Amino acid sequence: MTIESVEPAPRAKLSFISSFRDAGVLIGLIVIFGIFALLSPSFMTGPNLLNVLQQSSINACIALGMTMVIISGGIDLSVGPTAALSAVITASLLVAGVPVPIALCVAIGVGLLTGLFNGILIAYAGLQPFIVTLGGLSLYRALSLIYTGGNPIFGLPKEFRSIFTSSMMGIPNPVIIVAVFAFLAWFVLNRTPFGEYVLAVGGNREAAHVAGVPVKRTLISVYMISGALAGVGALILTGRLGAAEPIMGNLWELDAIAASAIGGASLMGGRGSIVGTLMGAVILGGLRNGLTLMNVQAFYQLLATGIIIIVAMLIDRLAKGKA
Repeated sequence: MTIESVEPAPRAKLSFISSFRDAGVLIGLIVIFGIFALLSPSFMTGPNLLNVLQQSSINACIALGMTMVIISGGIDLSVGPTAALSAVITASLLVAGVPVPIALCVAIGVGLLTGLFNGILIAYAGLQPFIVTLGGLSLYRALSLIYTGGNPIFGLPKEFRSIFTSSMMGIPNPVIIVAVFAFLAWFVLNRTPFGEYVLAVGGNREAAHVAGVPVKRTLISVYMISGALAGVGALILTGRLGAAEPIMGNLWELDAIAASAIGGASLMGGRGSIVGTLMGAVILGGLRNGLTLMNVQAFYQLLATGIIIIVAMLIDRLAKGKA
């Protein structure tokens, strides 16, 4: 039995479905941006669009990892606290004089370790991803609060902050960083055997195991990727703020799931799109930016996010029913 036989559909069909969904998400993005352009003249200005991309960069980074996890049939609710733990440990090292390159590696390494812990419990202990990462949400948040005593860490070196506050050819560095990681994620998912493993595990885990797919190793890997990208998101926000807070990352998991769902990822596993996820993150960023320009209060923005998730899931359910 081959890997192709255990995927929910042939790769060519999956690619067509993904492209079709991406086109629909793009239309939605254009419509939403068009509405805000009519309601607020400053929305479609160059500086504001760059601001939308920069504001969306952290969610997009987190959502890339979340998409990989969702495609594998899982969920990661611990990305926010993972980012907080990564941020405070990295910030404390920077304040202590540790070289910036080493601190950057530590930030990603913390994310990898939390993802490894989650993945081992899911793959080898057989626990449900929801339960494991829900426990991780509390565990990693508590560790970040204990590590700092509940206090933020200030005094980060300028050379660290300049990485995430400067720009290249007018494009903010965080946008470029996320674009690089998005390309890598797209390449891994669509052009490597590991990407086929992820799709196969999410489509039918038992059949994938019978076909010889390294199911446990694949599951651990996607959670490590999610943790590592949470660490990158933490670096971006810490660099922009110039401080690390143990309460960082509140509701990041909601935003990441929303971006993935809007982008066409099925919470049942087996399907998802990196391009769609990026557009989903930009839609959310544009929505919040537009509502802010219109002086709409923040809790209505949260309401809009929740409605979008539910609508995206209904569309996914209807599409599955017709498949």
